Amino acid sequence: MLKYLSVLLYPFSLLYGLVMWVRNKLYDRGMLTAVEFDIPTIAAGNLSVGGTGKTPHVEYLIRLLKQQFQVATLSRGYNRRTSGYILADTTTTALEIGDEPMQFHQKYPDIRVAVGEERMLAIPQLLMDEPDTQVVLLDDAFQHRSIKPGMNILITEYNRRFTRDHVVPFGRLREGRNGYHRANCIIVSKCPPELSLSEKAAIEKEIAPLPHQQVFFTTLQYGAMYDLITQEPVSISPDTTVLLACGIARPEPLLDKLRSSFSQVYLLAFPDHYYYSEKDIAKIIRERDGLPGNKKMVVTTEKDAVRLHLLQKNLTEQNMQMAVMPIEIAFLFDGAERFNNFIFDYVGSFYPTANQ
Repeated sequence: MLKYLSVLLYPFSLLYGLVMWVRNKLYDRGMLTAVEFDIPTIAAGNLSVGGTGKTPHVEYLIRLLKQQFQVATLSRGYNRRTSGYILADTTTTALEIGDEPMQFHQKYPDIRVAVGEERMLAIPQLLMDEPDTQVVLLDDAFQHRSIKPGMNILITEYNRRFTRDHVVPFGRLREGRNGYHRANCIIVSKCPPELSLSEKAAIEKEIAPLPHQQVFFTTLQYGAMYDLITQEPVSISPDTTVLLACGIARPEPLLDKLRSSFSQVYLLAFPDHYYYSEKDIAKIIRERDGLPGNKKMVVTTEKDAVRLHLLQKNLTEQNMQMAVMPIEIAFLFDGAERFNNFIFDYVGSFYPTANQ
């Protein structure tokens, strides 16, 4: 049945792909105007709909650049309950700016975090509010053609590479595969840590990077878990039964990580970018209590944590402990130094006296 449904969707994919192709051609030929800015602007995004691991890559860029430059992030603020331009401050919540920007704001309070659907208008407003900003990281802006970033970073997932995908709704691509031509570099994310040199070469051949493009490979790394409310480290013994409660696009890598550490792991999945209610907390408690074993723990992601913080009072009243699993990326094949230099060469071209 699903196979036949997919066939029925294919004509709609062709139509949508054609619309996106025409749109991109209009931008490429200058018939639609893209605005450039005189400070470094780095866009990190993907061709597919969610799940490529974009957020930890943006965080890598934040950590890389914030020691030497005044960094700001600008996101659309997906699924927030507001609209328009907002610059995060000490009173901001995930409801106002969305979960991913809120995660940046909480983890890196020394950078600026802004949201705005119309990035062409939001960047000037951001620079007016924070005139000492030196680098703007554009989160999920690969298809936002009204801005021409100085650098485009395209992220594609190892198990769902854009080279093997199709345009929505038949596939998961937001535009045709040739959109990768706009990228300055391509990152293959969520690779197995033991990825071989021969497979690396095969993937590079499959991607067929253009002469100006570099290809990098990253894998996920998980940090020490901490308490959602207290932020204190949490130690969980291997014989604990774990319930992973999360609303993310692709929980499978985290599930695999937990299953490698604990003998019994269960998943309670919510929609991506989901805002939890008190009823959901009660459901999580019921699911946890119904699991086998004497020792039980609920684990969630950092992205979920910023949404669950909205229910902090309820969690405290329920005496509900949740452990947060932080996530980072690591470059394979000694690619970190090459990538860092690639980024610093671009940003440094605007600030020749910067100490690299």
